[in-house]
Amino acid sequence: MSLTTFADLLERLVFSPGRNAKLALIEHWFETTPDPERGIGLAALTGELALRGAKPAMIRDLAASRTDPVLFALSYDYVGDLAETVSLIWPEPAPGSTPNAELTLMEVVEGLETTPRAALPDLVARWLDGLNPGARFALLKLVTGGLRVGVSGRLARVALAQWSKQPVEEIEEVWHGLAPPYEPLFAWLDGRTARPETGDALVFRPMMLAHPLPDEGWPSITPDAWRAEWKWDGIRAQVALGKGGPRLWSRTGEDVANAFPDVAAALSELPPAVLDGELLVLHDGVVAPFSDLQQRLNRKSVSPKLMREHPGWLRAYDMLFDGEEDLRALPFIERRARLEAWMARLRPNRMDLSPLVPFETPEELRELQKGARDASVEGLMLKRADSPYVAGRVTGLWWKAKRAPLTADCVLMYAQRGHGKRSSFYSDYTFGAWTEGEDGAPLLVPVGKAYSGYTDQELLWLDRWIRNNTTARFGPVREVEKQLVLEVAFDAVQASGRHRSGVAMRFPRILRIRTDKPAAEADRLETLQGFIV
Repeated sequence: MSLTTFADLLERLVFSPGRNAKLALIEHWFETTPDPERGIGLAALTGELALRGAKPAMIRDLAASRTDPVLFALSYDYVGDLAETVSLIWPEPAPGSTPNAELTLMEVVEGLETTPRAALPDLVARWLDGLNPGARFALLKLVTGGLRVGVSGRLARVALAQWSKQPVEEIEEVWHGLAPPYEPLFAWLDGRTARPETGDALVFRPMMLAHPLPDEGWPSITPDAWRAEWKWDGIRAQVALGKGGPRLWSRTGEDVANAFPDVAAALSELPPAVLDGELLVLHDGVVAPFSDLQQRLNRKSVSPKLMREHPGWLRAYDMLFDGEEDLRALPFIERRARLEAWMARLRPNRMDLSPLVPFETPEELRELQKGARDASVEGLMLKRADSPYVAGRVTGLWWKAKRAPLTADCVLMYAQRGHGKRSSFYSDYTFGAWTEGEDGAPLLVPVGKAYSGYTDQELLWLDRWIRNNTTARFGPVREVEKQLVLEVAFDAVQASGRHRSGVAMRFPRILRIRTDKPAAEADRLETLQGFIV
């Protein structure tokens, strides 16, 4: 199976916005692609393909040497994507050269692994010489590790489940015990072998999730049938303890242990178990703002200084396995009792137990939820006392009641083209609030950036407005007239030394386009500073 076929899959995924369309494309790839190509493609899509990749700097140097360097720099500045620019600007093969349109994914993997580093530029150049622009784009995304086609690891595993008719929960339980190109996995899913054994590997167990509680659901939350906990402002985590552990998984099954080595080290001597909880940063027993936790996220390594300043912590609230005993079918109150006994017996470092929130009436509980922001928590988790631990979002077992979002009227300042299906539209918006400049005149300073919340119709309107009101261009970014007010919803405001305004919004999204409001009446920076946590 050639790289050209994989390039076709990537292009279709980019321009297929719907989840079901993406699932159908990936299922077709599994059905029509032989091993090991389909496993390599799967690993590439999900970010599990660990290659000794070609660095972007090397690709830039190659392109500059094979094209007009000034034209390349201008094109890259305009397009904003290295792989797309190089794939289009790369010269056609010289007359008499031998094309390599049938280059396979396995040949790319083996070539990168076995070629000396000094010879990598020549190897990549030969590959690019023999490919069409679409396949060049796929190759460059593959070797630089920059695939962005809207496919998460979870979506790929759902596609595997739908294609093979095996439960996604079973696939997820063996996924982390296997490595690309996943030939034992496909042998099982094809019906050629039994489910692969993962041995002593600590694998991810699909997490139980909650639906937002509707307003009409509050009267049913009574203390005889339900238990309440605070919804902590961290990231969901599953810790697997045992041989070769511990492992720390995010809610999507990504291993985050490298970002929290202090937590992992503290839990390394504990007996085998699987716990569900929340990763936090704690200062003197107090949960720090999410901005502190962000300093630890998405890192391959963490310095001792960062661990001292932002110490990691695990707050446990459920127990899936105690040793080899699977507790997931037990009612929540029984799992909770087992977890409490386990914690009391072992008293682990860098871990504590998420306390239950006592209440007597639904009305009392709702008042607690309304005060969640003042209590510096995200809201409440509501769990039915008799609920088993089941994978996914099952209605009626667990609910979440989050605090209401904050809103502000901000002025659009800059717009940038998006990625994938939005690559032709200005869909990423930087907006600001008013403050007073050094000369005493009103000054607009950036306070956030959002790329969600609007409808397709609003995107078209915004894109047209931006093009008609551009005052300057900076590659893929346009500066616009400071006239359009956007109502922005956000979860919190954090102090930020990286932004001129000194603040940054958490999870901003566009709520409304306020064509009815003059820009001069947008909110002031002082208002947002009052929200800092």
